[in-house]
Amino acid sequence: MPKVNCGRFDVNYIEDGDGFPVVLIHGLAGDHTAWLPQIDLFKDRYRVVALDNPGSGDSTAVNAPTSTEELADTMLALMDNLGIEKAHVVGRSLGGLIGQHMALRAPDRMQSLILAASTPKVDRIGKRILENMREVLEWRDNWVDWARHSAHVFVAPSFYNDNPEAIARIEALVGNEARSKVSYVNLNNTALSHDTADRLGEIACPTLIMAGRQDPICSMQGTDELSTGIAGSETVVFEKSSHFFLMEEAEKSMTTLTDWFAKHTP
Repeated sequence: MPKVNCGRFDVNYIEDGDGFPVVLIHGLAGDHTAWLPQIDLFKDRYRVVALDNPGSGDSTAVNAPTSTEELADTMLALMDNLGIEKAHVVGRSLGGLIGQHMALRAPDRMQSLILAASTPKVDRIGKRILENMREVLEWRDNWVDWARHSAHVFVAPSFYNDNPEAIARIEALVGNEARSKVSYVNLNNTALSHDTADRLGEIACPTLIMAGRQDPICSMQGTDELSTGIAGSETVVFEKSSHFFLMEEAEKSMTTLTDWFAKHTP
């Protein structure tokens, strides 16, 4: 897989397909492989780029504090390296926090912004969950144990109870980590410090907000703030799902993205 320098960080990425660019930015856990179903679906019509965030996968470790602003600059530098002038940017969880700052810093680069399980600011319960997940890693110092103690937070209770094979895939995705504990802790703190609540009105590109009704990490309170704050945005709520609604309600999420890209691609 290729890797390019994007300022402070070298970023590992994959790309597939031809057509209008779609950039996929994953969340705090996992790496670019979280997007494999979306890559497989959209590569026939779009140029799809999925990356390992700094501190994840094979990208440079985050050995010192960073911010969602700096990570947004990193993503824009990746687009520069790949000759991408404008793209649909899909940010999931932490990726959505990064995407907000991409839209604020470079509105002319955004064909559209898709915020999946995102928030302008992590609320009290989301903060407690992220702090708990960080503490589990510090106590256990083991990614497999961390995944086992964390997976139930990502999905709705009914999905967890009824889909043991899917839960095993989630635990494998977030438990097969090669990154350092320091990188995770720094990125966890980055998510906790994110705050665009007072700047949402500056986001002018077409924006789709996707949210799981039962998500405790990026709650409906944050979803409502995004929907109200970003003028003209559209919101789709996944009633049966939590933070991982892209897996929990896969068909609906794929259809939502397909329709959005078709509507907003020149």
